[in-house]
Amino acid sequence: MAAIFGGVVGQEIVKAATGKFHPIHQCFLMDALECLPKQTPPAAEFDAAALAATGRYRSQAVVFGTSFVSRIQQLKLFLVGSGALGCEFLKGFALMGAACGGGGQLTVTDDDVIEKSNLSRQFLFRNHNVGQSKSLSAVQACQRMNSELRAKALQDRVSPDTEKVFNDQFWEGLDVVVNALDNVKARLYVDGRCVFYSKPLLESGTLGTKCNTQMVLPHLTENYGASRDPPEKEAPQCAVHNFPHNIDQCLVLAHSEFVGNFDTTPREVSEYLAKGREWVVGLERAGESESSILDKLRGDARVGCGMTGGCHDVLLAERCTDWAQCVGWARRKFESYFRNRLEQLLHNFPPDATTSQGVPFWSPPKRLPRPLQFDPADPLHMQFLMAAANLRAFMFGVTPPADSRDPAALASVLASSPACAVRPFSPSTDSSIETDSKEEDERRRAAAGAAAPADDAATIEATLAELQAAQGALPGGFALKPNEFEKDDDLNFHMDFISAFGNLRARNYSIDEVDKFQAKIKAGRIIPAIATATAMATGFVCLELYKQLTDAPLELRRNLFANLALEGPLIMLSEPMPCTKIKSGQRWDPDMYMDVDEVAYPEGHTLWDKLIISGAAKLTLAGLFEVFRRDHGLVVTELLLKVGKEGRTLFSASLPGMAQQNEVNSKRQLSELISSTVGAPVGGYFPLDDIIFNTADGDDVKAAPVVLRFN
Repeated sequence: MAAIFGGVVGQEIVKAATGKFHPIHQCFLMDALECLPKQTPPAAEFDAAALAATGRYRSQAVVFGTSFVSRIQQLKLFLVGSGALGCEFLKGFALMGAACGGGGQLTVTDDDVIEKSNLSRQFLFRNHNVGQSKSLSAVQACQRMNSELRAKALQDRVSPDTEKVFNDQFWEGLDVVVNALDNVKARLYVDGRCVFYSKPLLESGTLGTKCNTQMVLPHLTENYGASRDPPEKEAPQCAVHNFPHNIDQCLVLAHSEFVGNFDTTPREVSEYLAKGREWVVGLERAGESESSILDKLRGDARVGCGMTGGCHDVLLAERCTDWAQCVGWARRKFESYFRNRLEQLLHNFPPDATTSQGVPFWSPPKRLPRPLQFDPADPLHMQFLMAAANLRAFMFGVTPPADSRDPAALASVLASSPACAVRPFSPSTDSSIETDSKEEDERRRAAAGAAAPADDAATIEATLAELQAAQGALPGGFALKPNEFEKDDDLNFHMDFISAFGNLRARNYSIDEVDKFQAKIKAGRIIPAIATATAMATGFVCLELYKQLTDAPLELRRNLFANLALEGPLIMLSEPMPCTKIKSGQRWDPDMYMDVDEVAYPEGHTLWDKLIISGAAKLTLAGLFEVFRRDHGLVVTELLLKVGKEGRTLFSASLPGMAQQNEVNSKRQLSELISSTVGAPVGGYFPLDDIIFNTADGDDVKAAPVVLRFN
């Protein structure tokens, strides 16, 4: 309650001090009587001796009883994230006594380190903590508040890559999961884990003066992923790539090219080196077009005008083995991005070009670009060169020299090394550039004449042959290191590259430039956060934790949406939406273009229900099918396993040519069949996500998720 009212009062003080936003002009009354247990604890829990024995938690015991204090001390909590929300939660848990007794355990994980910018809202951290682990520093600060706090700090990101850390035993041992995350992808993953293991999830988030909370309760409410915000409106690709008119669009392209050059490309090259032609076959099976596959293979080695490189660029055209080659690659990228691309654009659309209506093509919001001439005396030019060269060196495992950040040293390498030579460029006469008008695009293609269609299939084969020959010349143990974007590390060159790229792009189009910090806010999509909204959100979530421990019914649970910056400041509490029950009936099948009858099994099941098959280690595939038939009256018609982005068919009653394979697979042990298919041993719980049933009468079935239990 102090956190909630502190957030409200703090926000009102901000309003008074700044004169910004409307103050609250009414009586503000709030209680949380629904947190009280349904039945009053025995009177013995409230006598003076019993209350005195609870020590620092006496005030809590006066409200809830001494047995409640014992229960909250024995909680097994999992807090995901220890930033702004996480710090507030940890403080709340320490003061409430959560996981502060025998049998209690609070696990906190966060793979991030403390940045100076965090100190304004992540109040457990101080200047001396900068550079340290967030989770470890936060736990240590809270243990100074309450030495009884039984907390364990981890530095692992909760994701599919860490399922050996956060395994079946870990999730099954939890009482409550609390999210304190700053991105939707991670929230959705934790939400999926909570649904799979039927664990309550207390979710919250903030955006400036706004905050919200959501209670995800097993078998009672919908999950976090059941509702999504509408996707953010994005700038048209033609504007981002060729006709930007603001700095945001320049930075979008900068971030895209960073990811393409230093994250996606090394991953794709590594996949090619591991699988060879099979990688291309897999792309074709996944529905990739020949043109898209060719881009992955050849990239800008094919067009030479500012596109991200592909396998050919990395393994043949621009493979870097020393620092001078990395600098040379960066120098040619400068030419490609900020000169060649613009010369090609002006060749296609000269300054005096007009549209079919006779209007000047370069009319607002379009800005007439100008190619840049590389100048080693320009700090921004050298910033791009420094960042790109260092990132390329990291990718190839090349150790940069000690003076890799020195512009004078870079200029010396440029002047002395043949590896830094720049290739001449001539605009292509048949290059097509997309505009914001389909009619104009068609007219210009027709005026230019139809170019001979490219034989992408033949080019793919030729490129594969080149790459196969080049693989033999690679040194033993050759590997590439991808660089996942991280905005908060000032030493990793990520924001140096993006801010330099974005500002050079802005300079091409006479757009106002921004400093590195502003570029970081925009490119990193940093969400504004203030301590007042954070305190409110966590206060409301901790009230819901009380309700979880008192087994309050759904009608007493509350989700929150608050915004104290509106003309009429808003705090809105609502009952969580109940989970949808899936019942038998008709549904529209888009593949068949008709309504089909579908039987729900079990009738009225929800996303929380599962068909758990115990003893799977002893079953063959045929034995599994018999369990479905005998115990559930279900007939399996299709069974696939996901392997990466692909699906492998283990059984199909309808696919031609599967009869013999069905016969072979049906006799194999489930554990051996699944492990050989996915390429990893199986144990614990294993979900069968792609399984299709019919009833004995042949009706379609919408079944609850199937989970195999191997031990």
